[in-house]
Amino acid sequence: MKIRSPSLVELHAFLAVCRQGSFRRAAEELCVTQAAVSRAVQRLEEHLAGGRLFERLPAGVALTPRGVQLRKLTERHVLALESAAETMGRLAQPQRVRLSVIPTLAIQWLMPRLPLFNERHPDVNVELRQFKHDEDFTRDDVDLWIEVKRPRRRWPDHIQTRYLLGRELIPVCTPRWSKEFRAPQDLQRATLLHHTNFPDNWERWFAKAGAPCTPALGPGFDLTMHLIVAAKAGMGVAVVPGCLVERELLQGELVMPFDIDVSCGRGYFVCAKRDTPDFAARDRFAGWLAEQAHAGWSAASA
Repeated sequence: MKIRSPSLVELHAFLAVCRQGSFRRAAEELCVTQAAVSRAVQRLEEHLAGGRLFERLPAGVALTPRGVQLRKLTERHVLALESAAETMGRLAQPQRVRLSVIPTLAIQWLMPRLPLFNERHPDVNVELRQFKHDEDFTRDDVDLWIEVKRPRRRWPDHIQTRYLLGRELIPVCTPRWSKEFRAPQDLQRATLLHHTNFPDNWERWFAKAGAPCTPALGPGFDLTMHLIVAAKAGMGVAVVPGCLVERELLQGELVMPFDIDVSCGRGYFVCAKRDTPDFAARDRFAGWLAEQAHAGWSAASA
């Protein structure tokens, strides 16, 4: 059979110019020279023998009717070939899961458990990528995110989420501090360490404990990790997600002055793009995360 289709190099150059509206920007996207893009488009025009695909304008380029038709006929298929090549290339390599996770959760909850995952799944490498505040989930260097559900913020439509853990808040302090409290309302006169992004956490806890009030808050911190360190240093009492202080409670560095937890309505969620191909390593890791969240600290320390 005689092959009539143009080369992928020419089609990639053509489609990049379509997306960017400029030969220069298309060259930057493809990491080649502008001359190389121009030559590839010229070869495509000659191959198709039907005239120009672009009209050159002072501010860039515009598709001709023939160019519009060619884009409509080829773009979806070229992108599908790229996706297939990426998927096959990934399958041929050691399985890798690229993860973005809130630093405090990574340090306090995930990292102590990762050796267990590595032992069970030696063929999967978990790589931690930079965590970004106000993530929009459009990055292509991350397979999974573990993100906190923020107030008044909806998850993007292109993201699927599953609750992991972290809704339950508990009060913690050093053993020395805990001896001063006999009833929940006694905490109202303590130095109440608080998270500056969630200043109502203490009010929620006192309401659940049967001592409703508007508490006088002490020092504030914008990271839960800082709250935990401050509590361990004896600076006061903190209210934090229980999953983040499992080790400290087990080792006696921190104690709960009262065994009362309250839901903050937020928690940590595992997030992934809806439109990505099936990825066994990612799904295995996500399933393992859910198992660990359900099992608690005892399974991780076993």
